[in-house]
Amino acid sequence: MSTWAENRRADRIADAEQRRADAAAKLDRTLTAAAAQAEQRRADQAAAAGLAKARRADRKAARAAAFARVTGWVDANRVKLPIYLLAMVSAVMAIPAMAGYGQDTYGDWTGNALPALSELGMWAFALAVEVSARRHPDRPTWALKTGVWLFSGVGFALNVLHGLHRGWDAAVVMGIVSVAGVIAHQIAVASPRRSRAERDEAKIERQATRKIAKVRTAAVRHAVAEIDEFGDARLVFDAGHFTLTRRPLRRPTLTPVGEVLADEIGTWLATQDRPAAPADQVEDDPIVDAPVQTLDHPDDQQESTPTHPAPKVRTFEDARADFYAALADPTVEINPKSANSIRTTLRCKAEWARKLRDEFKANHQ
Repeated sequence: MSTWAENRRADRIADAEQRRADAAAKLDRTLTAAAAQAEQRRADQAAAAGLAKARRADRKAARAAAFARVTGWVDANRVKLPIYLLAMVSAVMAIPAMAGYGQDTYGDWTGNALPALSELGMWAFALAVEVSARRHPDRPTWALKTGVWLFSGVGFALNVLHGLHRGWDAAVVMGIVSVAGVIAHQIAVASPRRSRAERDEAKIERQATRKIAKVRTAAVRHAVAEIDEFGDARLVFDAGHFTLTRRPLRRPTLTPVGEVLADEIGTWLATQDRPAAPADQVEDDPIVDAPVQTLDHPDDQQESTPTHPAPKVRTFEDARADFYAALADPTVEINPKSANSIRTTLRCKAEWARKLRDEFKANHQ
């Protein structure tokens, strides 16, 4: 065989081998693509199934939540539901009857509005009592309750008048039907009974509120007015512990008797060892004798609390030393910017107290 024939035969064999290889590669690609498509379809189906399952779970949870809300509302309003059902029955029986009575009375269609006065009026006030008690429990509702009973009386009277032409039995029945719902509402819903502990707590709170108002009134009545250099005035109160009685509101004496006697003896001994001061230093300050620690009613005589006698020979330098010692002592309550606080704490003259206040302000600007 010639070389050309052998080469041609080898080429045909190579071509056939190449076609088989290409066919095999194409088949592999086709199978791979088909497998990928099948895997994608399975993934899509699984995702769709999961999404459908999640949607079913969401719908189930929503239905459960709605059912829980309904059952919770019913449980929370188990007392109100029968009462409002009774009110609906009362309204269904009374409103058409009063509408017909109003049309007969007025002779035209305007009489149909009569139930708005006989039925709607009392229910408007009844619901106002309930809303006010729920939103503002600290506000009194006696005015609204007065409106409830006033309009209930109007509705009862109108229904009795309507039923009189059929006899007293019909008049009484129609009157009771008209107000039965609102009476039940006021007893069971608008003004529910409270426990003994709740009533006692409310009573204590009312007493405390009244007493605080009386104390603040007495404190304002006897507060000291402080006027600055610009003419602005403000009230200065004597802080501390006070008791409220029928007579003056006074600061209680908390110091033991033994300590009071010891302080008085020490003060007397100090006055014996020190020389007498000039007359201008011991001159009485009319403001010092004012009862700044006693707050009373205007009809009662003012009384000052028992205080230790001030040293007779005290000078302004002594007061200044006591002032800065008090500022350095954390146990002493003193307001260095208030002349009244300085005077009551140091028991010094008002003039000295104002000088010490101005000196402190000038040094701490």
